[in-house]
Amino acid sequence: MIDMEYVSTHGIKLRDIFLDKGNWWKLFLKHHDLIRISIILNVLKLLVCRTSFLGYHQFVCLTCSRSMRVPHSCKSRFCPSCGKKATDIWIKNSLNTLPKTTWQHITFTMPEELWVFFWLNRSLLNRIPLIAGTIIKDWTHSKGFLPGIFLAIHTFGRDLKRNIHIHLSTTAGGLSPCHTRWIGKAYFYHESLKNTWRYTIIALLRDEFKKGLLTLPPHLRHITSYTLFNSWTSQFYQKPWVIHLKGQSNNMKANVDYLGKYLKRPPIGETRIKDYDGTSVTYEYLDHSTKTQEIMTLPVLEFIARLIRHIPDKHFRNIRYYGFLSHKLRGKLLPLVYNLLKMNRGSTAKVSLSWRDMIRTTYRYDPLVCPRCKTRMVLESVVFASDSLITQHKEIAHGYFPLLL
Repeated sequence: MIDMEYVSTHGIKLRDIFLDKGNWWKLFLKHHDLIRISIILNVLKLLVCRTSFLGYHQFVCLTCSRSMRVPHSCKSRFCPSCGKKATDIWIKNSLNTLPKTTWQHITFTMPEELWVFFWLNRSLLNRIPLIAGTIIKDWTHSKGFLPGIFLAIHTFGRDLKRNIHIHLSTTAGGLSPCHTRWIGKAYFYHESLKNTWRYTIIALLRDEFKKGLLTLPPHLRHITSYTLFNSWTSQFYQKPWVIHLKGQSNNMKANVDYLGKYLKRPPIGETRIKDYDGTSVTYEYLDHSTKTQEIMTLPVLEFIARLIRHIPDKHFRNIRYYGFLSHKLRGKLLPLVYNLLKMNRGSTAKVSLSWRDMIRTTYRYDPLVCPRCKTRMVLESVVFASDSLITQHKEIAHGYFPLLL
């Protein structure tokens, strides 16, 4: 019997760090009242990914009777294995869909003192992608065209610390109002984008405070009136807001690959984890200010805490589409865009990758070919995850701990 469980191409697995010496459970039992349900469910999925707990497909060779069990995956974006598959699929589908034209990549950041408001008021994380997309749409509307925009919200930097920012890619041209011409290309002005972004973010926080909906961090709880909050936020008009515009490029793949690295995967790739000694984790990251690789070592529980806080809530969409790429308009407008740009389109059907495809691509062998007699193995049976396991996970996520009773 061959049992194909979780496979990592790197020596140190994220799952092993969580499981070793009960690290995850130590953190969970100590801080379970602070850990969101979505975090618990995604970590539990990681811990049982590609094990028999989630069920499995069993294949058999009809020639020699050799059998192979393929456990089911967890499909969590926090899982390195499932996240890589989701990333590869997203990249392939994006390259198959996005128009081949000039693109502009823009990064929207904010002063770090404001990050805490979005951390404490997580519903606001849903608002800032629309703000960034609307800024670009309004600006291009004044130039007489509708662009295609896709963007991603990130809550972390390379060092895993909090760092809320938006990565946005937009076509530098777009559709005319009558949808009969491609208008391009336009240039985006840094100062104008920065001023609008800064004003809109500050206005968002002020409006939420005025409605009584904004949770303040402990060090600002003394601010009880709108006048005081208005005065406190005024300082951010004098602080630097970094809006980075890369040079316009026809290399769409570079933008897609860059965003793809962060959309469907955990905040750190396993190849960046350099050492785990049972008490601390050492990992490397690229320091954007020095452009050099830096090394950081953290106690293991702090390392886990830094990772899990970036797990999004259920149904949260890290990537958004606007303009002619919006889900509402793309079916009608993308064919017009392809035609105006004289793009020969083949099939635009969504790409999917099976576990067999992934192994063939990564390891260069077919897992369904019997290693003994070289014939194709066939599906013998399917075993699904038990309802009791799923129910137990949900109970744990909601604070019920049967092991402690």
